[in-house]
Amino acid sequence: MTEAATATRHTPGTPCWVSLMVHSLGTTEDFYADLFGWEYVPGPEQLGPYVRAVLNGQEVAGIGEMPPDRHLPVAWTTYLATDDADVSAEAIRSCGGTVAVGPLDGGDAGRVAICSDPLGAIFGLWQARGHMGTQQPGPPGTPVWNELITQDTSTVGKFYQHVFGHEVQTHASGPDDFDYLTLQLGGRPVAAIHGVGRSLPHDRGPHWMAYFEVEDTDAAAARVEELGGRVVEPPREGIKGRVATVADPEGAVFTVVRSRRGD
Repeated sequence: MTEAATATRHTPGTPCWVSLMVHSLGTTEDFYADLFGWEYVPGPEQLGPYVRAVLNGQEVAGIGEMPPDRHLPVAWTTYLATDDADVSAEAIRSCGGTVAVGPLDGGDAGRVAICSDPLGAIFGLWQARGHMGTQQPGPPGTPVWNELITQDTSTVGKFYQHVFGHEVQTHASGPDDFDYLTLQLGGRPVAAIHGVGRSLPHDRGPHWMAYFEVEDTDAAAARVEELGGRVVEPPREGIKGRVATVADPEGAVFTVVRSRRGD
């Protein structure tokens, strides 16, 4: 990552980091190193066995290992930036959400919390300190988009709007029953909420989906299977470009995307 003095602080409400807690850290490191070209540096000692993924000198994501006695679902977590994690945590509670962990001190990372919105989708809060999180998305292997998959957009749209100050814009194109909101800050889209009604996966519930840039969506999906993962939804054309939803060998689901130029 760039030096702290030159790293850009994320506007509050912007997705600023993604992290993953797994049962086998070494095996997961190997999977993503092959798929995305990641290298790794040690993370904060306070987080236990934890590494930060590095691409072209910039830190792009975190991977940690659960204690042996923990059997939590393995899933990517999207973190939203805040200037004050404690104030944001109180706003989350007052708007019907839940704060499950923290806020707590994460060393040079700053102050963090794990929360959920009123319909149960888990996300993180991050008040950055020396480590600013993922910088400007760019090359393949970097997280480039985050999208909330939930039952409907109305309730949670208001939640994120009130807690983080997002401007909500309804997606204009597509069929009339396409339930999709873009969350904007300063007129710039930073994330989205996709209401899928009864099509929500029963084994996952509402969840934030992390998108990672790739050079070739079809080739990346095929490589996931070769590395012991699986394809959840095959390559297709989506709003952000050509996408495929995949899962790593421990079952963490994410999306690979070949973004359209100009998005």
